[in-house]
Amino acid sequence: MYAPEQEQPIISWQQFEQTDIRVGTIIEVAPYPEARKPAYKLTIDLGPLGIKKSSAQVTAHYTPETLTGMQVLCVVNLGKKQIGSFMSEVLVTGFEDENKAIILAQPAGKVPNGSKLI
Repeated sequence: MYAPEQEQPIISWQQFEQTDIRVGTIIEVAPYPEARKPAYKLTIDLGPLGIKKSSAQVTAHYTPETLTGMQVLCVVNLGKKQIGSFMSEVLVTGFEDENKAIILAQPAGKVPNGSKLI
């Protein structure tokens, strides 16, 4: 049985529509040894939005080989964020498993890069 989780405030549809979530394909994965927690540097093809970079703490479930070619859901309108020595341009989304390791959010089937979550 799970302990009840604190509910988040209700937002409007207009607020939700401001979050721009797109699909992209990971085209390159590099180690990020200087990160505080184990992470990779990802290069993601977002189609018409271009090639973007992100840092992701996903080393528990993924290797560079399993990540390359994978489609993932990215929030593209949060602005850039400095993560140590690395500038992240998009947020790659995922869910925590029972050990708090990240499982990446993906479309159920292949879709064109840059497709918007609706």
